[in-house]
Amino acid sequence: MKNRNLCYILAKSRRFIKKHLSSRAVILFLSVLIGVLGALAAIVIKNLLHFTTTMLSRTFTGNGINYIYLIFPPIGIFLTILFVKKVVRDDLSHGVSIVLKSICKSDGKLRFHNVYSSMVSSALTVGFGGSVGLEAPMVLTGSAIGSNLGRFFHLNAKQTTLLLACGSTAAMAAIFKAPIAAIVFTFEVLMLDLTGSAILPLLISAATGTVMSMFFLGRNVMFTIGATHEFFITNIPLYIVLGLLCGLISVYFLRVSRMLDRMMRKLRYPWLKAVVGSLLLCSLIFLFPVFYGEGYDSINLLIHGDYAALFRNAPFGIPNTNSVLFFAGIAGIILMKVFATTFTTSAGGVGGVFAPTLFIGAFTGFLVSSVAHFFTGMNFPVVNFILAGMAGVMTGVMQAPLTAMFLIAELSGGYTLLIPLMITATFSYICTNPFEKYSVYTRPLAEKGNLKTHNKDRFALKKLQWQKILDTNISTIPAHSTLRTYTDAIAHCRRNLFVVVKDGNIFSGLLVMDDHREVIFKPELYDLVRVEDLMIEPEEFIYEDETAEEVLAKFNKTGNFNMPVITRDRQYLGFLSKARFLAEYQQFIADDSED
Repeated sequence: MKNRNLCYILAKSRRFIKKHLSSRAVILFLSVLIGVLGALAAIVIKNLLHFTTTMLSRTFTGNGINYIYLIFPPIGIFLTILFVKKVVRDDLSHGVSIVLKSICKSDGKLRFHNVYSSMVSSALTVGFGGSVGLEAPMVLTGSAIGSNLGRFFHLNAKQTTLLLACGSTAAMAAIFKAPIAAIVFTFEVLMLDLTGSAILPLLISAATGTVMSMFFLGRNVMFTIGATHEFFITNIPLYIVLGLLCGLISVYFLRVSRMLDRMMRKLRYPWLKAVVGSLLLCSLIFLFPVFYGEGYDSINLLIHGDYAALFRNAPFGIPNTNSVLFFAGIAGIILMKVFATTFTTSAGGVGGVFAPTLFIGAFTGFLVSSVAHFFTGMNFPVVNFILAGMAGVMTGVMQAPLTAMFLIAELSGGYTLLIPLMITATFSYICTNPFEKYSVYTRPLAEKGNLKTHNKDRFALKKLQWQKILDTNISTIPAHSTLRTYTDAIAHCRRNLFVVVKDGNIFSGLLVMDDHREVIFKPELYDLVRVEDLMIEPEEFIYEDETAEEVLAKFNKTGNFNMPVITRDRQYLGFLSKARFLAEYQQFIADDSED
């Protein structure tokens, strides 16, 4: 009864809003609501994480190597698997990729369970020590809120997609208190069209999400960054080196993660993946305790110069912070973090690569500045290089230099580092792009040709259902017919083209009236000449299962304006006009780009 009353109230509210507000006003109203709900989701998931980690740390305390912590990550992974398999029963593996897929394949529609499922599952995974981040699940949660509100108000595909983007923007803004970076993320990663109708709702959602986060969580951002140092032109060469190294590390991260994921997929049983992945993850956490959890605490340790704490509880002790062994340990952390992240997700955990890329970038920036100081004796601004490294690796892994630059600039409290961030991000992108054309989020969709957001022309051809625009009004003539039957058909038809078919509607050939004027006016030949003697065989056919790209290639190759369409066993289906094909393609592009 209560559910029925609630549904009635919601339906009545929807009718009231749509009746008294214009379509534009409805979008703006919903962008505020989505900003509030997206921020609340981010706040809830952060508090869930804090509650879980606090509860575990109070349960088990002690000095030295605390082996009991190695039990936590497998528990979190198995609880996550249980929740996903028994409650959700859907794929939650890659949050941003799921959002992109919904934009590309289902007009921005996300299932309702995505509103809560990513929050719970990622809090379990990360809260118990999984070496992944919460940002991608938060983006999926915010996007699901926007998508489902759009569906509830019966909005069209473009409006629903816009609200989905508002949700992801609100979540990102609330996580980092970085509204500009959140908006840039929507345009650069989700590749929402930059139109006038999209900017204002995104601005509203970003501002609302940021204010809500400040209200509930205070003004402190994720990293407690002190005053950054002034930028000196003499440090440009080292920023270039850092950018190139970040690019190489990004390629390493992308390729190693795919390789490890393929290896884990070869394990046929889910429980076996969970056991193997958990054991490998625990082994890495044992060697490098900084792999436990998101890793933001370790970034704060780097920023505040507490380097010895990075190896606290490590089995090999704390190396001298100005020694080759220490630098080797930092390099090991950079290279092995991708293993810890991939084992977490491949085993069944839920989380994203946002935090791992920031983690790796911070350690890379620290390593470059420290090694340079070790060999030259010059003092370099370590914090500046840590922040620039974060932007560099994020740029390479996500193929999003603008998002990386604005995010780090906002996290550092200003734009004094903008030039170093630009240099590092640019050279990272230059180094990464020749080897990796797609980001960690877009590659799976791009390989299947479903990446609408990054190649709209190709996606339009992929989505174009050309089979629905066939011309089936062209008359057919049996192959065993005589010229008399042919002339009778001409007398009753306004077309000058006819299709010759055999028994079972099997395509045999074509009759073009202009080619037969010499015989169709000679009655004495009507019963002597057979259709089979007059028909021609087309040089190319279009098969019903061919893609629009293949169809267009055949039109361009032959120069024909009309071509017959048949099945693989030569059953005749109709004719396809090049002019109508191109008109449908242009209309698809126009509808998708309409502001």
